[in-house]
Amino acid sequence: MAAAAAAQALWGARRLRLFLSTLKPGIHVPQAEPVAAFSSSVTSAKVAVNGVHLHYLRTGGGEHAVLLLPGMLGSGETDFGPQIENLNKKLFTVVAWDPRGYGRSRPPDRDFPVEFFERDAKDAVDLMKMLKFKKVSLLGWSDGGITALIAAARYPSYINKMVIWGANAYVTDQDEEIYRGIRDMSKWSERTRKPLEALYGFDYFARTCEKWVDGIKQFKHLPDGNICRHLLPLVQCPTLIVHGEKDPLVPSFHADFIHKHVKGSWLHLMPEGKHNLHLRFAGEFNKLAEDFLQ
Repeated sequence: MAAAAAAQALWGARRLRLFLSTLKPGIHVPQAEPVAAFSSSVTSAKVAVNGVHLHYLRTGGGEHAVLLLPGMLGSGETDFGPQIENLNKKLFTVVAWDPRGYGRSRPPDRDFPVEFFERDAKDAVDLMKMLKFKKVSLLGWSDGGITALIAAARYPSYINKMVIWGANAYVTDQDEEIYRGIRDMSKWSERTRKPLEALYGFDYFARTCEKWVDGIKQFKHLPDGNICRHLLPLVQCPTLIVHGEKDPLVPSFHADFIHKHVKGSWLHLMPEGKHNLHLRFAGEFNKLAEDFLQ
């Protein structure tokens, strides 16, 4: 559900490509040595995790490790340009990953078994462990927010803090109607489609969009439309829930529900924020996240 909103708010592919032109490509199993302290460069690499090669971007040299988790069809590169560029590199080491089947974590093609969020949560945690981080904080958007909630519940001793936005713990009739409206990507605006078509090619993009909608609708047929609502009471880390009050894809009752059931969580509303609030209001969001993580 994040993809359509994401592309609209991207600064433009040219600026992001220019920024990411410093990437150092390669496939390797990283060693334990840290990147140069306070480096402004971005490293691009793949590492074998759970039978697949997962791609990630890494920047910064701070002691506090932060993993950025993208939304549906997203990648670190397409979903988190302002965070990769501007989060404090003295305080944080920032990793932005591509879940299996997304971005450059292909092959394999993306599929959506009913446990795909659980699978992503395990992949994300195991990736960070492979990179030798002893503990991490999570910034999760949309599907990435769901993945972050599951990771925090399943691996409580490993998650330091968490910021999520645009996430939901269950699927309603209203949500299903929203998903139905984005299933056919040929109906999306050209500006919305272009970045993802460039990343995937038309056929893979269209096919995976349809598969995602069918995959997320599976949860509607489970008791209470459950995705991860049963796990929310297990979250132990400090959690900040950010919600854009003009989000057209995730109604506000989802943020309220997560806030109510994650003990001790904070809810921050952005009156003008939409689904892609971290892109449209990057400066405000980055400061909010940095202050909370510190």
